[in-house]
Parts: sequence; C-alpha cells; structure tokens
Amino acid sequence: MKYLLILLLISPFSQAADNTIKGFGNFYNVPQHAPINDSTVFKIAFDVADSAKKGEQNNSMNSLARFINMHVSHGVKPENIQLALVVHGSASVDVLANKEYKKRFNVDNKNQALIEQLLASNTVVYVCGQSATHYKVAPEQLIEGVKMSLSAMTAHAQLQQQGYTLNPF
Repeated sequence: MKYLLILLLISPFSQAADNTIKGFGNFYNVPQHAPINDSTVFKIAFDVADSAKKGEQNNSMNSLARFINMHVSHGVKPENIQLALVVHGSASVDVLANKEYKKRFNVDNKNQALIEQLLASNTVVYVCGQSATHYKVAPEQLIEGVKMSLSAMTAHAQLQQQGYTLNPF
C-alpha cells in the first residue's frame, strides 16, 4: 500500500487540484513538448455522436475537459481556449438534465457536472435538433445552458464560419 501511494504521487498523470475542470480531464504532463506561442488562441469544435453506457460518463465529452486542463496547465491562458461541443446521435440523451435522465434511465446523469463546468469555462454546447427529436429530447429537458441547434450539420457549419476548427478525435 505504501508503494502504491508513492507511485501515485510521482505519476506523470495529472489529477491536479488546480485543474480548471475539477474531477474530469486528467492528462499526462509532457515536459519537453513543442512550444505553444503565448498568443495562441484555440477555437475548436468537438463532435460527439455515441452515448455513454447509462449512468456512466461520456469519455468523448471528457476530452474537452482534458484539452482545457492540459493546455492551461502548460501555460495557455483559459480565455484563449474557446471550445464547442456538438452532440448528436445517441449521445443526445447525455445532455439531458439529471432530473430528466433519471426519469428515463433510473440512474443519475454522470455528464451533468462535466457539462456545467465546460459551460462555465468558455465552452458552448449544442445538441442536434434532428437527433434530439428522434431520441425524444425536448429543449426544456436539457442541462441548463445547452443549446438546441437545427442540426449538428448546422452547428458545425456555423462554428466553422466563426473560425472554429474541427477536432479530428
């Protein structure tokens, strides 16, 4: 047990208390990485289509927290990170407010705390209206701050016009 504690303390995997997104977005420290210019501004859209298993965290959504925590930890100013999350397909249920999610699946929505922190950290979150309608997700059932777009295609097109690039992961 003593050795496990020592290993955890020297591990390069960050679970730092000073992470911007608390409890999510762990990353590895890379001390000798290519430099990131101080004036770099990231405007990136992330696309998530697959839902998590019911009652579990959506790891694709967690990628946004990892991106934020990793870059802030390596010197990027939080205000220079502008992310967008575009949710569609079966993942549409992962942005249901916990009350609605619990009614539907009889378990808490483990994504709500993550989404709320992302929204508070300069991230916009859109759900595809086409997918939401298919999965019977109404705008009033969404986590507060999540926006209903006409479609995921519409959200991505508009984000690209605003200068967002698409994260390929």
